[in-house]
Amino acid sequence: MKELLSNISGRVIACNVKAGDEIAVGDEVLMVESMKMEIPVESEESGRVVELFVGVGDEIEEGQRLAVLA
Repeated sequence: MKELLSNISGRVIACNVKAGDEIAVGDEVLMVESMKMEIPVESEESGRVVELFVGVGDEIEEGQRLAVLA
């Protein structure tokens, strides 16, 4: 299993995937608002999303586990 980790702290304003979705390297998984800027969180791995741990409105921290990929 591979993990998708947050590379920034902020608030999730959009979630572009759900469990079962196939994603590739570079796909935009989440949009995060940080310091009044919208910053995409892109996948660094490819695979199927097994579980997503965050949703719209959640506060996230840098290094936090966002999803598990198979």
